[in-house]
Amino acid sequence: GRRAVPAVGHAVLAINGAEVNGRFTADGKDVLEFLGNPANYPVSIRFGRHRLSSNEKLMLASMFHSLFAIGSQLSPEVGSSGIEMLETDTFKLHCFQTLTGIKFMVLADPRQTGIDALLRKIYEIYSDFALKNPFYSLEMPIRCELFDQNLKLALEVAEKAGPFGPGS
Repeated sequence: GRRAVPAVGHAVLAINGAEVNGRFTADGKDVLEFLGNPANYPVSIRFGRHRLSSNEKLMLASMFHSLFAIGSQLSPEVGSSGIEMLETDTFKLHCFQTLTGIKFMVLADPRQTGIDALLRKIYEIYSDFALKNPFYSLEMPIRCELFDQNLKLALEVAEKAGPFGPGS
């Protein structure tokens, strides 16, 4: 099969589709013991950046919100809606702001295409599974299993399309 080589700073996110948190899979298996047993092979391992804590996510969102506001004020374009994309050598940050002011952000490989379509899909999932949920309050973290499942599926589809997938 394909051999996945993680980049510096990446961690094991899933083994055979089971989420990994630290040294253990979601079903309680020790990752190192599992990988150390030849009987468990072949194995599918998904690598990626470690997950941020809720506090780290809030801090980053707050920083981006400030940059977004500054960007819309400094833009030479009258009535600018703010930052739509920040580009670096190693990633692109894409932002989609809804008419109601909610911002959806995606960090992606600079070569990844189809991010605009992904952002619209995320907004659709948010509208269908968060806004229609009677227990969801605006400005609060989304705690909805159907939202999580559909978001995960949309991200997997985008990831499988690869860095040179359908148009951006």
